[in-house]
Amino acid sequence: MIGIQDIQSASKRISPFIIKTPLVRSQTLSDNLGANTFLKMELFQKTGSFKPRGAFNQILKLDGKVRKKGVVAVSGGNFAQAVAYAARRLEIPAIICMPEYTPANYIEATKSYGARVELSPDFPSTFTSAETFKADGYAFLHAWDNPNQMAGNGTIGLEILESLPNVTDIVISIGGGGLIAGITVAVKALKPEVRIWGVETEGAQTMGLALEAGKVVHITPNSLAKTLGAPYVAEDALRIAQQYFEGYIVVTDQEAVEAQQFLLERAKVLTELAASCTLPAARKIRQRFQKQNNIVLLLCGGNESLSNMIGYAKLKQS
Repeated sequence: MIGIQDIQSASKRISPFIIKTPLVRSQTLSDNLGANTFLKMELFQKTGSFKPRGAFNQILKLDGKVRKKGVVAVSGGNFAQAVAYAARRLEIPAIICMPEYTPANYIEATKSYGARVELSPDFPSTFTSAETFKADGYAFLHAWDNPNQMAGNGTIGLEILESLPNVTDIVISIGGGGLIAGITVAVKALKPEVRIWGVETEGAQTMGLALEAGKVVHITPNSLAKTLGAPYVAEDALRIAQQYFEGYIVVTDQEAVEAQQFLLERAKVLTELAASCTLPAARKIRQRFQKQNNIVLLLCGGNESLSNMIGYAKLKQS
């Protein structure tokens, strides 16, 4: 399991390549939640999500000869763009294995960063494809279940503490658990009293089911929050959750969609559902906050498409 030194080292390693994203206080949300509420704008990170932090850290930790050959990754979402971008900046080849049903905007964005995209009929077969390239010498990068990915993600926690030393609560969506695991380790090591709240949407409850079972559980995700659609939560993330989480919250897709619209109208940011879901989660635990609390909602990504938003609007009308 990663420690604070891994995260601090990752911060130095990746700092030339990533943005220190802003932490912004929202008066509207502060009034809404009854406590000082801040938005960590990680959707303004390179490629539109937090993923480059871990992607750069994974690649930079590779042996020089291995790195020169290139990297391969499986992703139908934000990690694809992150690896493609990181590989371009580091001037190495990148191959991204994607399922054929990946939204066109993700495929085109990944190609635009210079990566080679290999399409497969379904998600399981993308891993088979990646194994072929791995056997040929390409280094395999995992989107969430990798300690170097987690350590890179944990640098967000360092930034939150730097910007808001008196933070009391952080609300984070889960997915495969690599994001919340890294941030939790960083924050709990430096300020153990901070409360960490984990969020999932219905249909993407990898952590929730794992917490119930006491072990990793594999699922077939069906939430609209596609970037939370990991088939399982990382083992290390589960252990960190069991030890450190203050609470775990589930919200509906509809609640995430409504929050996405609210954030667009009131905070002027377009988030993914994987990010907007933190707002209805915070509302569900509003009674746990006091006026003097300083709450951070992590807006982890903003790679939303117009076609998706039209679909959400139709769902809302129905």
